[in-house]
Amino acid sequence: MRVGRRSGESGRAATATRAEVIYTGPELGQAPRPIAASGVHVAAPAPVVAAPAVEAEGASLLPGDHTMARRFRFAVVNACTLASLSLGLLAIFLAMRGDVRYAAACLVACVAFDGIDGALARRLGVSSPFGAQMDSLADMCSFGLAAPVVVYASLAHSVPTAAAMIACILVAACAAIRLARFNVSPKDGKFFSGVPTTMAAAVLAVTVLIDLPLPGFALLGGVALLAFAMVSSFPYAKLARLLKLPPWLWLVPLVAAFVDARLTFTVVVFGYLLSGPVMWVRAKRA
Repeated sequence: MRVGRRSGESGRAATATRAEVIYTGPELGQAPRPIAASGVHVAAPAPVVAAPAVEAEGASLLPGDHTMARRFRFAVVNACTLASLSLGLLAIFLAMRGDVRYAAACLVACVAFDGIDGALARRLGVSSPFGAQMDSLADMCSFGLAAPVVVYASLAHSVPTAAAMIACILVAACAAIRLARFNVSPKDGKFFSGVPTTMAAAVLAVTVLIDLPLPGFALLGGVALLAFAMVSSFPYAKLARLLKLPPWLWLVPLVAAFVDARLTFTVVVFGYLLSGPVMWVRAKRA
């Protein structure tokens, strides 16, 4: 026999649930219910369960007003991101065919589009969490996968295959770690923590594009150094900060590039990589 609940329980149905019929003992952590005079157990009240929150339907990828103009600007920005991703895939296809320099040129174009989409998003007022995630995924495709594939294709005939594979896998792994860490770390307006993947990919692409005349194992060492620099905690200046340097500092490498572009490129890259440890040491001493 089942006894209904007391009428004082507001808004509750006056019938026992299936669980109450089967189990009529005390609730966990509570004293046993009193037994009615007739010897019949009084059904324990069912626990009150909060109603699940209703998910917002049609969650928007673009915060703010959804005017036609803003949607168009949002589409343009994301088209730039997808262009970077597509060029990264094209670089892989070209590297597989042996067109290594064309593949490297595609990587340089990836770097350009990667800079354009972020600048456009801020300029047009359509920055969004969706765009940030899209940018990160495109960077992993273009800079974390396409760049090491192109480097592997360029080194495959000058160093042992296993060594080239290990160096390129190291680049991909460090790029993934770098991008994931960037997404969850607080942002600094002046410095990157470690070399950004965009910069690393640009260095690798230009190295292949200009056919830097270094021994194969020296290039392998440079690739490994660049990979470890991505996951380091050394501070590296952002481009906006570098542009504020005195003009004569920019004039020197520009003039030197006309004399020997390859040597100038090597010195500039080495100087940039060295700047991180130097600023880290200065910060520790301050």
